[in-house]
Amino acid sequence: MNKAKFITFEGVDGAGKSTHLNWFAETLRQRGLDVLVTREPGGTPLGERLRDILLNQPMHAETEALLMFAARLEHIEQVIKPALKRGTWVVSDRFSDASFAYQGGGRGVPLDKLEQLEHWVHADLQPDLTLLFDIPVEVARQRLSNNVTLDRFEQEKGAFFEKVRQAYLDRCKKNPQRFALINAAQSPEKVKADLERIVSSI
Repeated sequence: MNKAKFITFEGVDGAGKSTHLNWFAETLRQRGLDVLVTREPGGTPLGERLRDILLNQPMHAETEALLMFAARLEHIEQVIKPALKRGTWVVSDRFSDASFAYQGGGRGVPLDKLEQLEHWVHADLQPDLTLLFDIPVEVARQRLSNNVTLDRFEQEKGAFFEKVRQAYLDRCKKNPQRFALINAAQSPEKVKADLERIVSSI
């Protein structure tokens, strides 16, 4: 409990991770911990400007990957590392696993290029725990259909999200010690029960 931890929430659009993220952070605060909630892309003034571009401006897949990691570098240096250094736990809505899933799996950017970027930007930093909210793509798409406005990622077809989901599951299998797989298709109450078990084990 002495060392501040870096926890990330991941999953396809519509998986419901954002619904539970603030509750999770508040539960940690109730245990007397100082907790910072942040997001990617974003988390810094520059990152938020890049987020607006990334979510709304069409671009080459590798440009997208480079901008994601540029925003991430700023996020790490300006927010994540300083918080961890002062003993604040960091809970982030997405991190590099999202790049491997969306730009790698979804867009087809070669994984070796993403691995080079990951090594360059944060060779000395990985999440202590990653919660992967997994859900069948058709269920996630149905949830998104209720949104009035969709960004350019959310507007992608089901085949894109099938690739994203598979890339996430591949990442999970390669890093079982870091990932906790959440069945996001079950009721919010059951998801919360799973999260309560995870919180109690941290």
